[in-house]
Amino acid sequence: MILINEYLLLIGVVIMICIISSKFIEKIAVPSLLIFLALGMCFGENGIFKIPFDNYALADIICSVSLVFIMFYGGFGTNTEEAKPVAVKAILLSSFGTVLTACFVGVFIHYVFKLEWIESLLIGSVIASTDAASVFNILRSKNLSLKYNTSSLLEVESGSNDPFSYMLTVSFISVAIGGEVSFVSVVVKQLLIGVAFGVISGKGVAWVINKFDFGGSDGRTIFVFAAAIVSYAFPVAIGGNGYLSVYLCGIILGSCEISRKKYLVHFFDIITSVAQVVIFFLLGLLVTPSELPSVFVPAALIMLFMTFVARPVVVSLILLPLKSKLAQIGVVSWAGLRGVASIVFAITAVLNNVPMKYNIFNLVFCIVLLSISLQGTILPWVSKKLRMIDYSSDVNKTFNDYQEESSIDFIKIDATEENNLVNKKIKDIGLPGELLVVMILRNGKNIVPNGETDILMGDKLIVAAQEFEEEGKVGLREVSIGKSHKWKDKALSEISIPKGTLIVMIKRNNISLIPGGSTKIAEGDTLVVANTLV
Repeated sequence: MILINEYLLLIGVVIMICIISSKFIEKIAVPSLLIFLALGMCFGENGIFKIPFDNYALADIICSVSLVFIMFYGGFGTNTEEAKPVAVKAILLSSFGTVLTACFVGVFIHYVFKLEWIESLLIGSVIASTDAASVFNILRSKNLSLKYNTSSLLEVESGSNDPFSYMLTVSFISVAIGGEVSFVSVVVKQLLIGVAFGVISGKGVAWVINKFDFGGSDGRTIFVFAAAIVSYAFPVAIGGNGYLSVYLCGIILGSCEISRKKYLVHFFDIITSVAQVVIFFLLGLLVTPSELPSVFVPAALIMLFMTFVARPVVVSLILLPLKSKLAQIGVVSWAGLRGVASIVFAITAVLNNVPMKYNIFNLVFCIVLLSISLQGTILPWVSKKLRMIDYSSDVNKTFNDYQEESSIDFIKIDATEENNLVNKKIKDIGLPGELLVVMILRNGKNIVPNGETDILMGDKLIVAAQEFEEEGKVGLREVSIGKSHKWKDKALSEISIPKGTLIVMIKRNNISLIPGGSTKIAEGDTLVVANTLV
């Protein structure tokens, strides 16, 4: 229990450090995820804090769970309308491209390092997929919008090729430890179950959240959170591909019309960000840097072969027949970053005690470290040199949480005698131009009003307004006035509040009041207090 508490304390402190330093990290040239990886190594056995950690089983559980949400959000956050023009290219790259990459790398390893075929192809399979977390991180943090929908192509490819790499990995692991595997049957079974359950779960969850009242966005969010877990775990339990299932579930949910979807997007954006920090830090903590020199040379040669031979050849074979621009092929080739999924798959091989000449975890860790350092750091420069940056566009359009204009919020106003709205026309109530009555709820009916519409007693007016966008500069909080509160029965002019603080509204008996200095604060009031954040 003490050890678990120490790990929790460590992870909590690291996340806090990462969040606080994120603004600074975004300004430096290297990908931010590389910083988290280095931070984990700094805390590790050979680092400054010398924390011993070699629990591969625990790391596998944490990383696998984190990868589930990274995969789900990779699908859920993808704007399918932006991705449609490049969907065929992306799917071919993520499927055939992943298989070809594994084969090319396997052949290279077999002949250069004289390893057995199964061991060579296993290493090739583990590192065959590109990393969604790294690609998303670089595109967003560097605001890298690419021509010819290349940003969407990279997002869909990197989000969907992990399942194919995983299928190859588990198949070669089974063969390496003496099992008999029919590659065709394994692939077909994993694909069929993964696709079927991903589609069914995605459509089913969308139907449920649109049909049932969860009592607010919190219930809906928790339900989708649980659905993401089920969409991965159930296919795995019956021999299917859980990563493919959860990714498809995310895509379908992300493309469906869902009430208040932006709250779901923001929730999973936060979950995924935390998952990325935890997983990269944990992998940095797990590795023993003093063991890396023994695998550095083979790792560097494999990474260079993948970067300058295997990836460009595979991308060219797939994209040239589809008449892609040479500049696009160049950027896609360079953007084949290896990442967290490869390391997680390497851990799976370690836990299955696959006999290997090299420590596959250390080997793959080195490859990923070199790939993110070289390819990730230079990707913006390569894109600029190939004239692939679209300065007139915004890369965030390729994500579901993008909004070109300011967000719109809706508020409800009850028509009562007290607020002087009853028996007036919409045009006569004197709303500012920024506010618009978009709907009236009356006796169970929805009415779309115009300026001549009369407001009746009991009507509920739904008013649209621009969302408040200065949350980072102004803090808003509520203060409830109880029997013993020191402000009770005092006028606003009589109370002492800190400089820079202002009581902007009083909620009293379901009525909102804009207070003045003479307004008295009564028991049961709820005060909305604003203060400037420094």
